[in-house]
Amino acid sequence: MKVFPEDVLYSSEHVWVRVDGSMATIGITDYVQERLGDILSVEFLEADTYVECDETFGSIESVKEVVDLIAPVSGTIVVVNEDIIDDSDIINRDPYDTGWLIIIEMDNLDQIDDLMVASSYHDFITQKK
Repeated sequence: MKVFPEDVLYSSEHVWVRVDGSMATIGITDYVQERLGDILSVEFLEADTYVECDETFGSIESVKEVVDLIAPVSGTIVVVNEDIIDDSDIINRDPYDTGWLIIIEMDNLDQIDDLMVASSYHDFITQKK
């Protein structure tokens, strides 16, 4: 059984969120990075761009496909992980730490109530198989 970090929340779009006050660090789950295979490139909206919950904030191209990245919360992108733009393989190696994607300053903290805890996300992906 795959173990999912307990210190993050998860969306049905396979994006994780680590909340610190009004800041949300966002990345893709280990589950989805495994399914994508080797990640070739990533693209994001720029810092200082506002993104709505459930809207696209970027994309990831892998050896298998290109997938849109769907924002789990609304707010302004304050930081983009420049390291993964230059070396997207970081996501495959460490999706929950150095492979984070963006940091959003949330404007609606209630949206995190719609995200899943680790055990719920595990159940969610188990039902998809």
